[in-house]
Amino acid sequence: MKMTFRWYGEKDSISLSDIKQIQGVSGVVTAVYDTPVGEAWSLDSLQKYRDMTSAAGLEMEVIESVPVHEDIKLGKPSRAKYIEAYKQNIRNCAAVGVKCICYNFMPVFDWVRTDLHFRHPDGAESLAYDHSALAALDPEDLHLPGWDESYSPAELGALLKEYKGMSHEKLFENLVFFLKEIMPVCDETGVDMAIHPDDPPWDIFGLPRIICKEEDYDRLFAAVPDPHNGITFCTGSLGASRENDLVKMAAKYARRIHFAHLRQLKYEGEIDFYENGHQTASGDVDIFGIVRALVRGGCKGYVRPDHGRNVWGEQGKPGYGLFDRAMGACYLTGLFEAVEKEEGEK
Repeated sequence: MKMTFRWYGEKDSISLSDIKQIQGVSGVVTAVYDTPVGEAWSLDSLQKYRDMTSAAGLEMEVIESVPVHEDIKLGKPSRAKYIEAYKQNIRNCAAVGVKCICYNFMPVFDWVRTDLHFRHPDGAESLAYDHSALAALDPEDLHLPGWDESYSPAELGALLKEYKGMSHEKLFENLVFFLKEIMPVCDETGVDMAIHPDDPPWDIFGLPRIICKEEDYDRLFAAVPDPHNGITFCTGSLGASRENDLVKMAAKYARRIHFAHLRQLKYEGEIDFYENGHQTASGDVDIFGIVRALVRGGCKGYVRPDHGRNVWGEQGKPGYGLFDRAMGACYLTGLFEAVEKEEGEK
């Protein structure tokens, strides 16, 4: 296990020096943010980030994310050129020492929350999800917290129309096609692909979501058994569904988990939730049980603290402040150390 920390590049308010000072963190998780989706990232950009992180005494072995172009998800004829660009991205990432690429296959919308500044009684703030608030929104006239700059209204409306009639089965077929195309490049370079689960793990705005539960992973690995086809095990995304047994899933897929996002959430009703600090006692996700299952299952992947609270008046990126995620990294490092030593003594 290697503990990592998300870094949004030179514009991030959190510096590499800040990250280096977090005990137990060996590297950063980053991406190239100035290249349009569907185009290959330049080696110069990747080398620049690699050199910056190396100079700070950190590794850059995980990329999050290399976005998948919508034409690939839609299965359009134009997907061929975007898949070729994606293959080149994998090769370029490998050339600078990247070993794992996180990605997702969510149509149109990435992660979805309805409140970026949910107020806790102690004054901390975090991300939250209210399903009734989401259901009241018009997806073609959308003002969604943290997301509404992604497309113009005209672009969004046109894209949603293209997805009309898209079934879960067809979207899954398009994912399998994509993976079978890129797996030879992963075999060639040694790069692991780690698909992020849908967040939250259910359909939204009539769009199908296909990486939501245990059965979805079973189906994916049966269709593409190559060991480079793996998981980003996000406890907040999967944990939003009460049906998912995260400890069981962590144990079952431990060797397929190339990357883990460990974070906490607290249910409010059957489907609503807010995010909280990383400790097991702070929410409804058994962080300790998951860490123990990962260690016992032989997981050798990367880990990072995921969304945290904004605390002590910090005005950073919602969910991605320094202080609470640094505390989370230290807490998680402690759990892994304790479980690994316990297992080693048996």
